[in-house]
Amino acid sequence: MIKIRKARLEDLEGITDIYNDAVLKTTATFDTEPKTIDEQKRWFRRHGSKYPLLVAENERLIIGWSSLSPWSDRCAYSDTAEISVYVKREYRGKGIGKRLIKAILREGRDAGLHTVIARISEGNDASIHMFETFGFSHIGIMKEVGRKFGKLRDVSLMQKIFENSSSR
Repeated sequence: MIKIRKARLEDLEGITDIYNDAVLKTTATFDTEPKTIDEQKRWFRRHGSKYPLLVAENERLIIGWSSLSPWSDRCAYSDTAEISVYVKREYRGKGIGKRLIKAILREGRDAGLHTVIARISEGNDASIHMFETFGFSHIGIMKEVGRKFGKLRDVSLMQKIFENSSSR
């Protein structure tokens, strides 16, 4: 049975394995070198109640994760986050990404975030469609901003604004 829950430090190896597979084999991230556990520990510690990190677990195996991270370190952006979602290769297409997105958006809304931004590299049409189903709208395309696998790639920007959140 698949369970979505808050990530714990002991989940970091599974989280890192999933991420490093994406680094080496996909354009879902523009990182080009695998992350070490020490690097990931620093990344893990930057998450908390306002910027949560969730995992999908199946019989104690981490099969996916999602996070909200600060969009910028500038104070005016404090109510804006960037979403990340990664699912272990053999579990893709089974609705786990959708469950992770639904859960992380609920956490972000409950934490008081106003806006969530998704950056999706060209060729990831399934990701674009999935974010559309959660109410994300297209806000632009950054042309040729990242080089991966020997090619300059475009990145689509998508945004979700939580209804009824304060505009302070």
